[in-house]
Amino acid sequence: MTEHGLRPGTSSEVSAQEQELEALWQRVVGRRSFLKQAAIAGATAVPLSALAASSASASSTAPTAGDIAILRFLAAAEILETDLWEQYNELGGLDGGNPAYVAALENIDSDAPAYISGNTRDERSHAKFINAYLVSKGAQPVSLERFRTLEGSQATGAHKRRRLTNLLANNVDTSWYLRYRSMANPDFGAMFGQAVTINNQPVIPLNDTDTPPNTPTPVPPATPTESRIQAIANSAAFHFAMIEQGGSSLYTTLSLQVTSLEVLRIVVSIGGTEVDHFGVWQDVAANAVEPPLSGVTDPETGTFFPNLDASGLNSTRANNIFPQPCEFIAPTLPDCSVIRPTLSANGGAVAAVKFLTSTGLFTGQSSGFFAAVTALAQAADAAVRGV
Repeated sequence: MTEHGLRPGTSSEVSAQEQELEALWQRVVGRRSFLKQAAIAGATAVPLSALAASSASASSTAPTAGDIAILRFLAAAEILETDLWEQYNELGGLDGGNPAYVAALENIDSDAPAYISGNTRDERSHAKFINAYLVSKGAQPVSLERFRTLEGSQATGAHKRRRLTNLLANNVDTSWYLRYRSMANPDFGAMFGQAVTINNQPVIPLNDTDTPPNTPTPVPPATPTESRIQAIANSAAFHFAMIEQGGSSLYTTLSLQVTSLEVLRIVVSIGGTEVDHFGVWQDVAANAVEPPLSGVTDPETGTFFPNLDASGLNSTRANNIFPQPCEFIAPTLPDCSVIRPTLSANGGAVAAVKFLTSTGLFTGQSSGFFAAVTALAQAADAAVRGV
């Protein structure tokens, strides 16, 4: 069934869709884009040979204003991602300076510290590359340094400097765990609950009370201190995947609005690494909800990690990490294994800002920060793919 409760192709639905598209056209495209499209429409009077001759130059057109807006938002997103991954890397990466946190992450997956370091390197490269590309095209790069005001972890290993993102109290959205194991797609209105309830939970140790030096991290944890640090690490594992699945949808969604083929190459190429990151972290997070780590409870927040593998259902099975085929494009077509969501309402730039804000990632930031990031997001979502 469609949103209007009608099968595709009925006249009522077509009329509703036409009205919706017309409203969207007037709101987003505006008069200037309309005139541009009208001029292109006039090209139908041009001989076919002339159109063919001009096609070669179409692939090398300079980035449009919309392309620049998309890249500027993605630069901001990558700067924010770099900030949060650097916090993880300082404490739990390959050279992480907090042994107890590193050990708790290794309880989940022995490769987790190496993955954290690699993910940090990737995000840092994305931010630097996109900003450098913007400069190379005469566009303004993005800097969020004036918003680096938040306090980070005070635990051993953390660099005691100001941050852009908050990892000290987060609502980790775990609906992705159920979404990607489901045959439903949020692009068609599907909604999903939480696989694990993680609210107001630190995903890095707050201080050395959480991770006293030389604290053992056995599996299963035996003391409240051991349970605390393991619950923080388990929460981080779900947070890793939450961040990267959001990037997977964001890049896919915005790629559909790019005009320049070179910019499209950038967006889909970087977006591919976000998908790669998500696949890795989905596998890692699943280890936190099967024995021997399932059953861990944070004594401070009450966050509990159930044994999701116990049901034996595909919807919760830990090692069912490849995206389940789902509805795509139209309900009348066969199910297909895809990134989801990919529509602007759920996967666009503004949606990404709203989602991350709801998780507490920006708690403590100024109104100026939200105004700046929201403006970048609105400009990116307003970009319209040219011909």
